[in-house]
Amino acid sequence: HVQLVESGGGSVQAGGSLRLSCVASGYTYSSRCMGWFRQVPGKEREGVAAIDSDGSTSYADSVKGRFTISQDNAKNTLYLQMNNLKPEDTDRYYCAASYCSAGRCSVGISPVTPGCLGYWGQGTQVTVS
Repeated sequence: HVQLVESGGGSVQAGGSLRLSCVASGYTYSSRCMGWFRQVPGKEREGVAAIDSDGSTSYADSVKGRFTISQDNAKNTLYLQMNNLKPEDTDRYYCAASYCSAGRCSVGISPVTPGCLGYWGQGTQVTVS
C-alpha cells in the first residue's frame, strides 16, 4: 500500500517560514521524480518544485530564491523549506511521486502528466497573512 503523508503546514505571518515534510512508504523511494504542488479550490494544481533521484532540482518562477526542495532518501522523506512567505503562497500543498517515461523530472511533472504514473499525498494547508 503506497502512501505519501504531508505535514508541517500551518498559519504564518508574511515574511515567515515553514518547512513541509512528506514521508513516503510502501514503495521504492528511489528512481522517481518527487514534487511539491499547490492548489486552491477551483484552480488548477500548480507545480512548485521538483527533485529527481540524483538530487537535481527545479522550481516555479514564483518561488525561486524563497523555497528549497530537498530529500532524505534514508528516511524516505521529501522536504520543502519555505522562506519569506507571502499571502499569495496561501494554498493547500501536496507532494507527489511520479514515474515517467525516459526518467523525466522537472517542476510540474506529476502522476497525471502524459507518460507518467504515480501517487499523491492528501495535502497540508499553508496560510500566510
